[in-house]
Amino acid sequence: MDVANKSVSEFVLLGLSNSWELQLFFFMVFSLFYVATMVGNSLIVITVIADSHLHSPMYFLLTNLSIIDMSLASFATPKMITDYLTGHKTISFDGCITQIFFLHLFTGTEIILLMAMSLDRYIAICKPLRYTSIIRPWVCAALVLASWVVGVMHSMSQVIFALTLPFCGPNEVDSFFCDLPVVFQLACVDTYVLGLFMISTSGIIALSCFILLFNSYVIVLVTIKHHSSKGSSKALSTCTAHFIVVFMFFGPCIFIYMWPLSSFLIDKILSVFYTIFTPILNPVIYTLRNQEVKTAIRKLKTRYINPDQNSSYIQNILF
Repeated sequence: MDVANKSVSEFVLLGLSNSWELQLFFFMVFSLFYVATMVGNSLIVITVIADSHLHSPMYFLLTNLSIIDMSLASFATPKMITDYLTGHKTISFDGCITQIFFLHLFTGTEIILLMAMSLDRYIAICKPLRYTSIIRPWVCAALVLASWVVGVMHSMSQVIFALTLPFCGPNEVDSFFCDLPVVFQLACVDTYVLGLFMISTSGIIALSCFILLFNSYVIVLVTIKHHSSKGSSKALSTCTAHFIVVFMFFGPCIFIYMWPLSSFLIDKILSVFYTIFTPILNPVIYTLRNQEVKTAIRKLKTRYINPDQNSSYIQNILF
Protein backbone atom coordinates (compact mmCIF):
# COMPACT_ATOMS: atom_id res chain seq x y z
CA MET A 1 0.00 0.00 0.00
CA ASP A 2 1.25 3.51 -0.77
CA VAL A 3 2.99 5.19 2.16
CA ALA A 4 1.02 8.39 1.51
CA ASN A 5 -2.14 6.55 2.33
CA LYS A 6 -0.80 5.74 5.80
CA SER A 7 -1.09 9.42 6.83
CA VAL A 8 -4.85 8.85 7.13
CA SER A 9 -5.53 5.75 9.21
CA GLU A 10 -9.29 6.18 9.51
CA PHE A 11 -12.24 8.12 8.12
CA VAL A 12 -15.21 9.69 9.87
CA LEU A 13 -18.59 8.83 8.35
CA LEU A 14 -20.81 11.89 8.81
CA GLY A 15 -23.95 9.88 8.01
CA LEU A 16 -27.23 11.31 6.80
CA SER A 17 -27.86 13.88 9.54
CA ASN A 18 -26.45 15.32 12.77
CA SER A 19 -29.90 15.67 14.31
CA TRP A 20 -30.50 13.16 17.14
CA GLU A 21 -34.21 12.96 16.31
CA LEU A 22 -33.51 12.19 12.63
CA GLN A 23 -30.87 9.64 13.58
CA LEU A 24 -33.39 7.85 15.80
CA PHE A 25 -35.90 7.91 12.93
CA PHE A 26 -33.32 6.56 10.47
CA PHE A 27 -32.33 3.86 12.95
CA MET A 28 -35.91 2.56 13.22
CA VAL A 29 -36.71 2.83 9.49
CA PHE A 30 -33.46 1.33 8.21
CA SER A 31 -33.53 -1.45 10.81
CA LEU A 32 -37.03 -2.37 9.65
CA PHE A 33 -36.03 -2.26 6.00
CA TYR A 34 -32.90 -4.31 6.59
CA VAL A 35 -34.74 -7.07 8.48
CA ALA A 36 -37.50 -7.12 5.84
CA THR A 37 -34.88 -7.31 3.07
CA MET A 38 -33.08 -10.25 4.66
CA VAL A 39 -36.29 -12.13 5.50
CA GLY A 40 -37.93 -11.51 2.12
CA ASN A 41 -34.91 -12.49 0.03
CA SER A 42 -34.10 -15.49 2.25
CA LEU A 43 -37.68 -16.69 1.83
CA ILE A 44 -37.30 -16.51 -1.93
CA VAL A 45 -34.04 -18.47 -1.91
CA ILE A 46 -35.45 -21.17 0.38
CA THR A 47 -38.70 -21.43 -1.59
CA VAL A 48 -36.99 -21.81 -4.96
CA ILE A 49 -34.59 -24.43 -3.62
CA ALA A 50 -37.32 -26.40 -1.82
CA ASP A 51 -39.91 -26.44 -4.63
CA SER A 52 -38.92 -28.48 -7.68
CA HIS A 53 -41.56 -26.70 -9.78
CA LEU A 54 -39.45 -23.53 -9.51
CA HIS A 55 -36.26 -25.16 -10.79
CA SER A 56 -36.27 -23.16 -14.03
CA PRO A 57 -33.84 -20.62 -15.54
CA MET A 58 -35.95 -17.62 -14.55
CA TYR A 59 -36.13 -18.59 -10.88
CA PHE A 60 -32.46 -19.59 -10.85
CA LEU A 61 -31.61 -16.03 -11.91
CA LEU A 62 -34.07 -14.60 -9.38
CA THR A 63 -32.46 -16.63 -6.60
CA ASN A 64 -29.08 -15.21 -7.46
CA LEU A 65 -30.59 -11.73 -7.55
CA SER A 66 -31.91 -12.25 -4.02
CA ILE A 67 -28.46 -13.36 -2.84
CA ILE A 68 -26.88 -10.26 -4.35
CA ASP A 69 -29.57 -8.03 -2.83
CA MET A 70 -28.91 -9.45 0.64
CA SER A 71 -25.21 -8.84 0.12
CA LEU A 72 -25.76 -5.30 -1.17
CA ALA A 73 -27.97 -4.51 1.82
CA SER A 74 -25.34 -5.88 4.24
CA PHE A 75 -22.09 -4.24 3.15
CA ALA A 76 -22.83 -0.92 4.92
CA THR A 77 -26.34 -0.82 6.43
CA PRO A 78 -25.60 -2.89 9.60
CA LYS A 79 -22.64 -0.61 10.43
CA MET A 80 -24.78 2.47 9.87
CA ILE A 81 -27.50 1.10 12.17
CA THR A 82 -24.88 0.23 14.81
CA ASP A 83 -23.30 3.68 14.52
CA TYR A 84 -26.63 5.30 15.34
CA LEU A 85 -26.68 3.34 18.60
CA THR A 86 -23.05 3.69 19.64
CA GLY A 87 -22.27 7.10 18.16
CA HIS A 88 -18.98 5.63 16.88
CA LYS A 89 -18.92 6.77 13.26
CA THR A 90 -15.32 6.13 12.33
CA ILE A 91 -14.07 3.50 9.92
CA SER A 92 -10.51 2.35 9.35
CA PHE A 93 -8.75 3.00 6.06
CA ASP A 94 -8.80 -0.72 5.26
CA GLY A 95 -12.47 -0.90 6.25
CA CYS A 96 -13.26 1.99 3.91
CA ILE A 97 -11.46 0.29 1.02
CA THR A 98 -13.33 -2.93 1.83
CA GLN A 99 -16.67 -1.11 1.59
CA ILE A 100 -15.68 0.30 -1.79
CA PHE A 101 -14.72 -3.18 -2.99
CA PHE A 102 -17.97 -4.86 -1.92
CA LEU A 103 -20.16 -1.97 -3.09
CA HIS A 104 -18.79 -2.16 -6.63
CA LEU A 105 -18.68 -5.96 -6.54
CA PHE A 106 -22.38 -6.29 -5.74
CA THR A 107 -23.60 -3.38 -7.89
CA GLY A 108 -21.52 -4.49 -10.86
CA THR A 109 -22.71 -8.07 -10.48
CA GLU A 110 -26.35 -6.98 -10.16
CA ILE A 111 -26.13 -4.83 -13.29
CA ILE A 112 -24.98 -7.79 -15.39
CA LEU A 113 -27.49 -10.12 -13.73
CA LEU A 114 -30.36 -7.72 -14.47
CA MET A 115 -29.28 -7.73 -18.10
CA ALA A 116 -29.21 -11.56 -18.06
CA MET A 117 -32.74 -11.60 -16.63
CA SER A 118 -33.85 -9.17 -19.31
CA LEU A 119 -32.36 -11.46 -21.96
CA ASP A 120 -34.18 -14.43 -20.43
CA ARG A 121 -37.55 -12.65 -20.58
CA TYR A 122 -36.87 -11.32 -24.09
CA ILE A 123 -36.23 -14.81 -25.47
CA ALA A 124 -39.16 -16.32 -23.52
CA ILE A 125 -41.62 -13.77 -24.94
CA CYS A 126 -40.19 -12.88 -28.35
CA LYS A 127 -38.75 -16.29 -29.29
CA PRO A 128 -40.78 -18.80 -27.22
CA LEU A 129 -40.20 -21.77 -29.56
CA ARG A 130 -36.44 -21.43 -29.21
CA TYR A 131 -36.39 -20.69 -25.47
CA THR A 132 -35.51 -24.19 -24.25
CA SER A 133 -32.78 -24.59 -26.85
CA ILE A 134 -31.18 -21.22 -26.04
CA ILE A 135 -31.65 -20.77 -22.27
CA ARG A 136 -30.24 -24.04 -21.00
CA PRO A 137 -29.06 -24.70 -17.43
CA TRP A 138 -25.41 -24.31 -18.39
CA VAL A 139 -26.22 -21.02 -20.11
CA CYS A 140 -27.82 -19.67 -16.92
CA ALA A 141 -24.84 -20.82 -14.87
CA ALA A 142 -22.51 -19.13 -17.36
CA LEU A 143 -24.50 -15.88 -17.17
CA VAL A 144 -24.36 -15.88 -13.36
CA LEU A 145 -20.64 -16.70 -13.38
CA ALA A 146 -20.03 -13.93 -15.92
CA SER A 147 -21.89 -11.43 -13.75
CA TRP A 148 -19.67 -12.24 -10.75
CA VAL A 149 -16.49 -12.15 -12.87
CA VAL A 150 -17.43 -8.73 -14.25
CA GLY A 151 -18.30 -7.56 -10.74
CA VAL A 152 -14.93 -8.69 -9.37
CA MET A 153 -12.99 -7.10 -12.23
CA HIS A 154 -14.87 -3.81 -11.88
CA SER A 155 -14.49 -3.67 -8.10
CA MET A 156 -10.78 -4.49 -8.29
CA SER A 157 -10.23 -1.62 -10.72
CA GLN A 158 -11.94 0.76 -8.27
CA VAL A 159 -9.94 -0.52 -5.29
CA ILE A 160 -6.62 -0.31 -7.12
CA PHE A 161 -7.51 3.22 -8.14
CA ALA A 162 -8.41 4.17 -4.53
CA LEU A 163 -5.19 2.67 -3.15
CA THR A 164 -3.08 4.89 -5.41
CA LEU A 165 -4.64 8.08 -4.05
CA PRO A 166 -2.65 10.09 -1.48
CA PHE A 167 -4.73 10.99 1.60
CA CYS A 168 -2.98 13.54 3.78
CA GLY A 169 -5.61 16.00 4.96
CA PRO A 170 -9.31 15.93 5.86
CA ASN A 171 -10.82 12.54 6.66
CA GLU A 172 -14.56 13.29 6.97
CA VAL A 173 -16.65 11.29 4.49
CA ASP A 174 -19.95 13.08 3.95
CA SER A 175 -21.99 9.88 3.61
CA PHE A 176 -22.98 6.79 5.59
CA PHE A 177 -20.54 4.53 3.73
CA CYS A 178 -17.33 4.82 1.71
CA ASP A 179 -17.61 5.20 -2.04
CA LEU A 180 -15.20 6.70 -4.54
CA PRO A 181 -17.22 9.84 -5.46
CA VAL A 182 -16.97 11.07 -1.85
CA VAL A 183 -13.64 9.51 -0.86
CA PHE A 184 -11.57 10.71 -3.80
CA GLN A 185 -12.49 14.33 -3.03
CA LEU A 186 -10.48 13.95 0.18
CA ALA A 187 -7.33 13.04 -1.78
CA CYS A 188 -4.45 15.49 -1.99
CA VAL A 189 -4.59 15.70 -5.79
CA ASP A 190 -6.63 17.46 -8.45
CA THR A 191 -10.09 15.87 -8.51
CA TYR A 192 -10.89 16.83 -12.11
CA VAL A 193 -8.96 13.94 -13.65
CA LEU A 194 -10.35 11.62 -10.98
CA GLY A 195 -13.86 12.70 -11.93
CA LEU A 196 -13.21 11.81 -15.56
CA PHE A 197 -12.03 8.36 -14.46
CA MET A 198 -15.22 7.94 -12.43
CA ILE A 199 -17.38 8.87 -15.42
CA SER A 200 -15.55 6.55 -17.81
CA THR A 201 -15.39 3.48 -15.54
CA SER A 202 -18.77 3.60 -13.81
CA GLY A 203 -21.10 6.28 -15.16
CA ILE A 204 -20.93 5.43 -18.86
CA ILE A 205 -21.12 1.68 -18.16
CA ALA A 206 -24.23 2.12 -15.99
CA LEU A 207 -25.85 4.42 -18.56
CA SER A 208 -25.14 2.02 -21.44
CA CYS A 209 -26.57 -0.97 -19.56
CA PHE A 210 -29.65 1.03 -18.60
CA ILE A 211 -30.30 1.97 -22.23
CA LEU A 212 -30.00 -1.69 -23.28
CA LEU A 213 -32.43 -2.76 -20.54
CA PHE A 214 -34.89 -0.04 -21.48
CA ASN A 215 -34.82 -1.10 -25.12
CA SER A 216 -35.43 -4.74 -24.17
CA TYR A 217 -38.52 -3.80 -22.14
CA VAL A 218 -39.87 -1.75 -25.04
CA ILE A 219 -39.37 -4.65 -27.48
CA VAL A 220 -41.09 -7.10 -25.11
CA LEU A 221 -44.10 -4.80 -24.65
CA VAL A 222 -44.45 -4.20 -28.38
CA THR A 223 -44.23 -7.94 -29.07
CA ILE A 224 -46.94 -8.87 -26.55
CA LYS A 225 -49.22 -6.04 -27.64
CA HIS A 226 -49.42 -7.59 -31.08
CA HIS A 227 -50.68 -10.89 -29.61
CA SER A 228 -53.56 -9.99 -27.30
CA SER A 229 -54.93 -6.97 -25.50
CA LYS A 230 -55.40 -8.94 -22.27
CA GLY A 231 -51.84 -10.20 -22.30
CA SER A 232 -50.65 -6.73 -23.18
CA SER A 233 -52.36 -5.25 -20.12
CA LYS A 234 -50.81 -7.83 -17.79
CA ALA A 235 -47.39 -7.48 -19.41
CA LEU A 236 -47.61 -3.70 -19.17
CA SER A 237 -48.30 -3.94 -15.44
CA THR A 238 -45.47 -6.44 -14.88
CA CYS A 239 -42.90 -4.65 -17.04
CA THR A 240 -43.78 -1.29 -15.51
CA ALA A 241 -43.13 -2.69 -12.04
CA HIS A 242 -39.87 -4.26 -13.22
CA PHE A 243 -38.78 -1.03 -14.87
CA ILE A 244 -39.45 0.94 -11.66
CA VAL A 245 -36.98 -1.30 -9.82
CA VAL A 246 -34.44 -1.02 -12.64
CA PHE A 247 -34.82 2.77 -12.71
CA MET A 248 -34.47 3.07 -8.92
CA PHE A 249 -31.27 1.03 -9.11
CA PHE A 250 -29.71 2.52 -12.23
CA GLY A 251 -30.96 6.11 -11.85
CA PRO A 252 -28.98 6.93 -8.69
CA CYS A 253 -25.90 5.08 -9.97
CA ILE A 254 -25.95 6.99 -13.26
CA PHE A 255 -26.40 10.35 -11.54
CA ILE A 256 -23.74 9.77 -8.86
CA TYR A 257 -21.07 8.45 -11.24
CA MET A 258 -21.84 10.66 -14.24
CA TRP A 259 -21.67 13.78 -12.05
CA PRO A 260 -19.18 12.83 -9.31
CA LEU A 261 -18.80 16.46 -8.16
CA SER A 262 -22.51 16.96 -7.53
CA SER A 263 -24.14 17.90 -4.24
CA PHE A 264 -23.33 15.58 -1.33
CA LEU A 265 -26.90 15.89 -0.06
CA ILE A 266 -28.33 14.64 -3.34
CA ASP A 267 -25.76 11.83 -3.50
CA LYS A 268 -26.64 10.68 0.03
CA ILE A 269 -30.35 10.60 -0.74
CA LEU A 270 -29.78 8.69 -3.98
CA SER A 271 -27.41 6.24 -2.27
CA VAL A 272 -30.21 5.21 0.08
CA PHE A 273 -32.31 4.10 -2.90
CA TYR A 274 -29.92 1.56 -4.44
CA THR A 275 -28.40 0.28 -1.17
CA ILE A 276 -31.47 0.10 1.09
CA PHE A 277 -34.75 0.51 -0.83
CA THR A 278 -34.03 -1.43 -4.03
CA PRO A 279 -32.94 -4.69 -2.30
CA ILE A 280 -36.35 -4.93 -0.62
CA LEU A 281 -38.26 -4.00 -3.78
CA ASN A 282 -36.70 -6.72 -5.92
CA PRO A 283 -38.34 -9.68 -4.09
CA VAL A 284 -41.68 -7.88 -4.00
CA ILE A 285 -41.70 -6.84 -7.65
CA TYR A 286 -39.94 -9.75 -9.31
CA THR A 287 -41.06 -12.69 -7.21
CA LEU A 288 -43.64 -12.25 -4.47
CA ARG A 289 -46.16 -10.87 -6.98
CA ASN A 290 -45.74 -14.08 -8.97
CA GLN A 291 -48.57 -16.59 -8.50
CA GLU A 292 -46.25 -19.59 -8.80
CA VAL A 293 -44.07 -18.29 -6.00
CA LYS A 294 -47.10 -17.53 -3.81
CA THR A 295 -48.33 -21.09 -4.26
CA ALA A 296 -44.87 -22.50 -3.47
CA ILE A 297 -44.64 -20.39 -0.30
CA ARG A 298 -48.04 -21.65 0.86
CA LYS A 299 -46.92 -25.24 0.26
CA LEU A 300 -43.71 -24.56 2.18
CA LYS A 301 -45.68 -23.08 5.06
CA THR A 302 -48.03 -26.07 5.16
CA ARG A 303 -45.12 -28.53 5.04
CA TYR A 304 -42.93 -27.03 7.75
CA ILE A 305 -45.03 -24.62 9.82
CA ASN A 306 -48.35 -26.51 9.94
CA PRO A 307 -47.31 -30.18 9.79
CA ASP A 308 -50.46 -31.29 11.66
CA GLN A 309 -52.68 -29.66 9.07
CA ASN A 310 -50.65 -31.24 6.30
CA SER A 311 -50.93 -34.68 7.98
CA SER A 312 -54.71 -34.32 8.35
CA TYR A 313 -54.99 -33.36 4.70
CA ILE A 314 -53.10 -36.50 3.62
CA GLN A 315 -55.19 -38.73 5.91
CA ASN A 316 -58.39 -37.33 4.42
CA ILE A 317 -57.14 -38.23 0.97
CA LEU A 318 -56.07 -41.76 1.93
CA PHE A 319 -59.00 -42.73 4.15
